[in-house]
Amino acid sequence: MRGLTKLGGPREARGAGGSDRIERSPQAPQTGWDVVLIWFMRLTALFWLAKAVASWASILDVLPGARPFESEPIGRQSVIVYFAVIDAMAAVGLWLTSAWGGVVWLLAATSALTLAVLTPQLLPMTIPYLAAQAGIIALYFILSFLAARESR
Repeated sequence: MRGLTKLGGPREARGAGGSDRIERSPQAPQTGWDVVLIWFMRLTALFWLAKAVASWASILDVLPGARPFESEPIGRQSVIVYFAVIDAMAAVGLWLTSAWGGVVWLLAATSALTLAVLTPQLLPMTIPYLAAQAGIIALYFILSFLAARESR
């Protein structure tokens, strides 16, 4: 959402004692849908961070009443570790409202939906949870479309 620009040309920067600095470009004024999209991404980041923490708690066996991580089948262990890492990365990227954060988050969310539908023994999810996750993805696309259309 924010770009970096290089100040000064290459000749001035190297030869005449100028600097080869990279600074933030001036921010464009934020529109209504941009602000809504940023808040949506930040709230989603908090939710995905909670998911990552729950996955790490499962790996470290600190969840009360949960089955020990070592007793899980190897496929389920792999899924838990995958989501512990990718959900945390997605949360950071979404919080920063960066383009890579949205991509990693979409990868995490769609892979969770795909695994839950195709192999429910590896990633069991209830139907309402699946619907909520699909709704969050759809809302992200809608808000992104509205923010892009408004900024033209």
